[in-house]
Amino acid sequence: MKWTTDMRALRFEKTGDLGLLAVVDVPKPVPQAHEVLVQVKAAGMNKSDTTNVLGLFPYTTLPRTPGRDFAGTVVQGPPGWEGRDVFGTGKEVGFTRDGSHAQFLCLPADAVAIKPQALGFAQAAACGVPFVTAWHAVENTGVAAGTRCVVMGAAGAVGMAAIQMARMRGAHVLAAVRQPAQAARLQAMGFETLLLSEGIDLGQAVRSHFPHGADMVLDTPGLWTAQAIGALAPFGRLATIVVPGDGQVTVSIRDLYRVGASIVGVNSLLYSAAECAALLTRLAPAFDAGQLKVASELETPSLEDAPALYVALRKGRPGKLVFLPHPASAA
Repeated sequence: MKWTTDMRALRFEKTGDLGLLAVVDVPKPVPQAHEVLVQVKAAGMNKSDTTNVLGLFPYTTLPRTPGRDFAGTVVQGPPGWEGRDVFGTGKEVGFTRDGSHAQFLCLPADAVAIKPQALGFAQAAACGVPFVTAWHAVENTGVAAGTRCVVMGAAGAVGMAAIQMARMRGAHVLAAVRQPAQAARLQAMGFETLLLSEGIDLGQAVRSHFPHGADMVLDTPGLWTAQAIGALAPFGRLATIVVPGDGQVTVSIRDLYRVGASIVGVNSLLYSAAECAALLTRLAPAFDAGQLKVASELETPSLEDAPALYVALRKGRPGKLVFLPHPASAA
């Protein structure tokens, strides 16, 4: 199959303003001997993609194509790779090398994982950051059989991944959400839920389910850090992945040390594309077995809509977005 020498890609040459984004024609990358050229069938969007364009990651090199998560088909590469469907993510993708919000992506062969057969391209492209983050959250807090886990924001992409992974490890999972409809969906999946309301005492609410407190709380929205300490059992762990605003949160160190608890930071941008590919390869059988599922409510706009959607996501637009750089062929 022959390809044109150009491709469509989302680009920014300076940081600081989402208005600097534009979908333009650029040369298609040429893979080196150890690399694969992936025709991107679907590319996930994360909030960190917007903060990257705004200049909050000082290591980003310019000009750049953003986008961390992807799924597609290898069209050129080392022997045995051509024609294989792959997916992935990684700390350098979209930051120090061009990312997935384009029609083609070039990466080292060890930086892509074989796509699970159970997942379509859009579903696979929605996996990267959420599942890598969730895995490190449950792994780094020692979640195991019998662990009492509370996941705040369990209906979100990271939260949904985390409750499934915790359940796979035999943990007792409490999924905390704000909306009754979200709670109903999670209950239908077999999860015990906690409905969050205005002015709720989180510690008391958690102890109505776990009388001795939670061994682990994952705060995916970053809004419950202070209250979550009061929900922890002795030697409990609080995992945090984001803090809104200026990143400053006031917590009671007294309450933390009195129960011997700890706060664990989880940052998916600490892991290379090769490390993420190895992890996704480990998780692939669980996707194919139905133990891990991707949220079905995915929105799949064209890549041409990306500049406006970056602005909308930054303003709080809900939902999981997956761009289709080749709309006619992505599924």
